[in-house]
Amino acid sequence: MTYEQALEYLYQQLPMFHRIGNSAFTKSLDNILALTQALDNPQQHFKTVHVAGTNGKGSSSSMLAAILQAAGYKTGLYTSPHLKDFAERIKVNGEMISKEKVTRFTEQHQPLFEKVKPSFFEMTVALAFEHFKEEQVDIAIIEVGLGGRLDSTNIITPLVSLITNIGLDHQSLLGNTLQDIAREKAGIIKAGVPAVISTTQEVVLAQFQEKSKETASPLFYADQEYRADPKGQQGLLAVYDVYKDDSLFLKDLELALLGKYQKQNLPGVLKTSELLQGQGFTITESHIREGLKNLQALTGLKGRWQILGQEPLTICDTGHNIDGIRQVVEQLWALQKPVHFVFGAVNDKDVSSILRLLPVSYKYYFCQAQIPRALPVQELWEEAQFAGLKGAAYPTVEDAILAAKAHALPDEVIFIGGSTFVVAEIAEL
Repeated sequence: MTYEQALEYLYQQLPMFHRIGNSAFTKSLDNILALTQALDNPQQHFKTVHVAGTNGKGSSSSMLAAILQAAGYKTGLYTSPHLKDFAERIKVNGEMISKEKVTRFTEQHQPLFEKVKPSFFEMTVALAFEHFKEEQVDIAIIEVGLGGRLDSTNIITPLVSLITNIGLDHQSLLGNTLQDIAREKAGIIKAGVPAVISTTQEVVLAQFQEKSKETASPLFYADQEYRADPKGQQGLLAVYDVYKDDSLFLKDLELALLGKYQKQNLPGVLKTSELLQGQGFTITESHIREGLKNLQALTGLKGRWQILGQEPLTICDTGHNIDGIRQVVEQLWALQKPVHFVFGAVNDKDVSSILRLLPVSYKYYFCQAQIPRALPVQELWEEAQFAGLKGAAYPTVEDAILAAKAHALPDEVIFIGGSTFVVAEIAEL
């Protein structure tokens, strides 16, 4: 079996949520438990931090991994989805799992897969846990794929559970209210394990407090202890003054992620780092500074308010739900320049609500990513007309980007986003 054949088996023979959507979601932990038991429970052989949330969990996971790497710990990082290569999902000290290991794991365990019939995500989680065990990592940062309570990653007992913001996304699977969604995310909180909530949201306080009481888990609202004040930009680094209990804690902290929304993620990352210190990890101020400044080099994270070019300023971002798009629009408005917006979506999002958040003054280039779950571009264009947005439809992401580049003036902005899968097809990445 070649690497390509292994990926074809993982992608096509068994359902993959990120490609086909809700029908691939398994509402049970039975399959992942069967897989890991057959593999001698690799997840029990290394320490973990578990990260859930609607937006910010990928950035937060990478920030934590970068800090721990800077502190000298061999660090596993499991995230999803990938942008360019499946192997991006599973890294140790920023190095992607080898093609050989993916191939060997898939080939070796095909009889087990045929027996258990797991989903793509369940097989991938089992592979990640096996890889981290074999690599003897000191700690692994495990990002939830979808939800929390029934997510395949939710068979670990972490040192800390981190939950970023709660917003409306995947309602058909997680529930139609913020309270329902918070309850699913809170499902990662384990008995006696401290839980960190990045952002205090009054509307979902009760759900977290209820779970904390049920599990006897200490509960911390990070933004009530830490505050990150943006100071501007130094080259490709965002600069913050960070306060702890209203006293200056980290002056001129540099972060290699330019999205202003990272100020909401930093408190959770810093509180989680503090709790890891209390559990025997040596994490100093210099480790925090080094890790966050060199985050992309350490972890390989891409697609978070990433600048792809100048004249015209070209930016991409993977924000793809109502909260994510709202944050994108706020940051684009702050640039005070005409915007050429390359936009695509998937067919299980509340696209009409998202489109109503987009400024009518922008010029739009609607497109369709090359996955079955993508919303057909003609449907997207028709929805956009109802929202009063002006633009044309293009059959591919590449066509839309080329059109935007042809029309944008040097002092204008090209933004590419709306879906992770649109960003994934950017050639520059």
